[in-house]
Amino acid sequence: MKIAIAQIKSVLGSLEQNLTRHYEYIDKALEGKADLVVFPELSLTGYTLKDLTSEVAVRLDDTRLSSLIARSREIDIVVGLVEESNEFLFFNTALYLSGGKIVHAHRKVYLPTYGMFEEGRHFATGNSLDTFETKFGRSGMLICEDQWHSVCPLILTLKGALLIIGIANGAARGIQNADGLASAGTWERMNTFYAINHSLYLAFVNRVGVEDGVVFWGGSEIVDPFGNRVIKGSYNNEELLFGEIDPGSVRRSRVTSPLLRDERIDFCLREFQQIWSAGGADGEVV
Repeated sequence: MKIAIAQIKSVLGSLEQNLTRHYEYIDKALEGKADLVVFPELSLTGYTLKDLTSEVAVRLDDTRLSSLIARSREIDIVVGLVEESNEFLFFNTALYLSGGKIVHAHRKVYLPTYGMFEEGRHFATGNSLDTFETKFGRSGMLICEDQWHSVCPLILTLKGALLIIGIANGAARGIQNADGLASAGTWERMNTFYAINHSLYLAFVNRVGVEDGVVFWGGSEIVDPFGNRVIKGSYNNEELLFGEIDPGSVRRSRVTSPLLRDERIDFCLREFQQIWSAGGADGEVV
């Protein structure tokens, strides 16, 4: 399977302009004979929305998405947007489009609301993690902060994921040393760890550009189950990257290192229940 990573800037608050840019990159991905093209978190809206959140929100049956969904008859597509629910709640959502329909919608589970981040003020939290069938096999999606909570990749893996697609608006936060951004280095180590530890492919797609004073650093990558980088994007530049993934590599990794075979879900459930019952990790005492 050939994946195209669209490491792009987004136009803040303009669904129409961003749709046009998506069509341009979809055309380029098709020219490169990709099976799937992945865009970053909130790629159709921009990130620092604040009071614009309700203005750019769309329901999943919104006709403005019809042409984009139709393009998935030619190539599978992952995009990020603000989804409005029937209850008028707004979610930071990733869509997997294929065969002219929405195959899966993932609502961001963990909303950062600390430091420079204030997602919890504008978005509702998602409450589920699921996998779905793709041309590559079962896959799952995470959105930025989800990936910083290690239980999320584990849940997707235990639900059968061979590929995790992580889309992000990773912001530059501090220079660690001459080697570059501290936040970029942490993301790269995290991507490698999950790919190796869960014996799967991890496709990380981060945006670039500057928005309301926030710098997004890019550095998108695909990491294989052995921790090798299939492709690596540049920092700060828009580009379209292509990488091949092979399900045989997942099999070889899981045969060589059968960590998933030995995972003890019953043990984890028991320990989590003890923590929750004792009132730890914000659990209620029962």
